[in-house]
Amino acid sequence: MKKLWDKDQERTFFTEAREFASFEQLFYVSDDDRYYAYWPKNYKESKTTLQARNALIGRFTEKWSANLLQDFAKDKGHHVVQGAICDEIGLPKRSSADLAICRVPNIIQSADNILLIFEIKMSVVWNWELKLVNDKEELICLGDYRTHQGTPGLLRSDSMLKAIGKSINIRVSSAKASKIPIIVLGNTPITDTYYEKVDHLKTSGIIQGFWSINSVPLDNDRENIKNTKGLGFYRFDTYEEFANKLEGLFGEEREFFSGMRTKDELGRMIEVADQADTYKKKAEKFLALIRG
Repeated sequence: MKKLWDKDQERTFFTEAREFASFEQLFYVSDDDRYYAYWPKNYKESKTTLQARNALIGRFTEKWSANLLQDFAKDKGHHVVQGAICDEIGLPKRSSADLAICRVPNIIQSADNILLIFEIKMSVVWNWELKLVNDKEELICLGDYRTHQGTPGLLRSDSMLKAIGKSINIRVSSAKASKIPIIVLGNTPITDTYYEKVDHLKTSGIIQGFWSINSVPLDNDRENIKNTKGLGFYRFDTYEEFANKLEGLFGEEREFFSGMRTKDELGRMIEVADQADTYKKKAEKFLALIRG
């Protein structure tokens, strides 16, 4: 059974990263020479800014997420592609898709072969201290994100805004992006200031969901959000729940559309589209009219 994100994944990250990265690239060093993943809440001494870890955890979480999606994609005869490039829908080399499920395994993709796009916004969630015990390195968990001064994952406004901006860019680049679902995948809750925003983004069809695959981000059974009212944010508690949600995205063809027209224009479009024989043909005619 596949596991979702938890403390074990973070232990694995630090253990693997220590094979090639220094203490100072992975941890903050306190005035008394202690190594912290984040500054503890009560730490008031001099502080430094740690940047080197961002790229390392970014690569780790993208690879980890690709492995999580691998079986689902394979069962459907598809492929998980890291760094998919598709210029026609606003995914150039410098801003490729973090992950995509595609019909073919190529890095350079056509829009018709991209079935699902994932923007990965994950990071180290808990605070950790690295200690030397009998000449061996030992990781000790100091607490969840409420115990440290960092702001991980989807709790960061800049992470949310970057994901929203990139998704909008994909949507407006070409009508060929209109059928491709976009998911922002994280490992934290979101702040309450984004509850209505993510629901509106889902309702409008720009992003199909901000999903967290960390079932217990807070220790000691502290309450945390399962989902927003409109399901723009959703927390998964098991892999099966995650796979079922993915299945729903593949189960029915969707189409994104947007525009700003007068009511008279919309009325004429609806009247013309309504002359088609079936619901599907009516929808196709309406979409063709609204896109000009």
